[in-house]
Amino acid sequence: MPELPEVEHVKRGIEPFIIGETIDKVLFSPKVIEGKDSGRATIIKGIELDTFKQLTEGYIINKVTRRSKYIVFNIENDHDQRVLISHLGMAGGFFIVDQLDDILIPNYRKHWHVIFELSNGKKLVFSDIRRFGEIRNVATIEAYPPFLDIAPEPFTDEALMYYLKRINQKSNINKPIKQVILDHKVIAGCGNIYACEALFRAGIRPDKKVSELSHQQQEMVFYYVREVLEEGIKYGGTSFSDYRHADGKTGAMQLHLNVYKQNNCKVCGDHIETQVIATRNSHYCPTCQK
Repeated sequence: MPELPEVEHVKRGIEPFIIGETIDKVLFSPKVIEGKDSGRATIIKGIELDTFKQLTEGYIINKVTRRSKYIVFNIENDHDQRVLISHLGMAGGFFIVDQLDDILIPNYRKHWHVIFELSNGKKLVFSDIRRFGEIRNVATIEAYPPFLDIAPEPFTDEALMYYLKRINQKSNINKPIKQVILDHKVIAGCGNIYACEALFRAGIRPDKKVSELSHQQQEMVFYYVREVLEEGIKYGGTSFSDYRHADGKTGAMQLHLNVYKQNNCKVCGDHIETQVIATRNSHYCPTCQK
C-alpha cells in the first residue's frame, strides 16, 4: 500500500501539470460504470457518477496537497468550490500523460478507472490494479468526517505531543506498539513498511506493548517514524511491485530497508523473523530488537 512518502511523490509528480488547469471532461472506465449500475461504490465513493461529473467538469484545479495518505484537490468555478479527496488504496496511482497508451506499465494502463481531461491537453489518469482506492467529491473537508480524525502531519511541531497523548490513552496502552503507530489517528501516514523500519531503528520489538515502553522509548519511536518517512521521501518511496511515480518510474527506498522483506539483518546478520500483528506482517530482528 502506498504510504506517506509514496503519496507525497505522486502529489509532487502531478502538481506541476494540473495547477491552474480546467477539468474539461471526466471519463469513467466500464468497470466503474458497471459497478455503480449494480449498486457497488467502486472507485467513486459517496456520489453518483453523473453528479460527480457535474461537480467536477468545468472546475479549475487551484491547489493539490497531501494529507497523511490522501491526495486533496481544491477545485472551483465561477460560483462554487469543491474538494476532491483521493486515497490510493493498495495499488492505486495517478499518471500524467498525453494519451492513455503513454502509461508504460501494462497493468496500470489496463486498469484505469477515471480520466480527467485537462485544458492543457494532458490527461490525469487514476489507475488501480486492485480497486481498493477511491475518489470523493465533497463540498468541504468537513463533509468527510474520517478525514478530521487524522493526527497532525508527523513533520509539524504539534505532532509529538499529540502522539504521546494518544499513545497513552486507555484504548492504546495495552496494544502492541506496532499496531498503535499504524493508526493514522496516532501518527499520520505511517504504514507497515515504515513502521517496521522505525521500530528496528528504535531497537524495539513490534509486539511490545505500549505500557512496557519508557517515556524515552515512546519518544524515540516517534522520532524514528519521522526519520524513515523523511528518508522515504528522499529516496522516492518504496517500490516492490505495484507502486510507481506519476511518470511511471520507481522509488529506491527498498534499497535502504533493514528488515522489511529482508532475509537477514543488515546490522547483525541474524535471520529476520515475521509475526502477524493487527493483520499485518511485522518484520523484525530478534537480536537487535528487544
